[in-house]
Amino acid sequence: MSEERFQVVRNDEDQYSIWPAGEAPPAGWHPDGTTGPRQECLDHIDAVWTDMRPRGAR
Repeated sequence: MSEERFQVVRNDEDQYSIWPAGEAPPAGWHPDGTTGPRQECLDHIDAVWTDMRPRGAR
């Protein structure tokens, strides 16, 4: 059984989430180039998303 893979996605407000790898993200979200197991993607988000405020609120 293979582990489910995800991709890290980011929206125009610099907010991050994960989405199943190989699927197009919802409108307004763009892959950031990181893919892997769920926890690896979440760890990447923890490392890069240091300011949780949307871009418009900064």
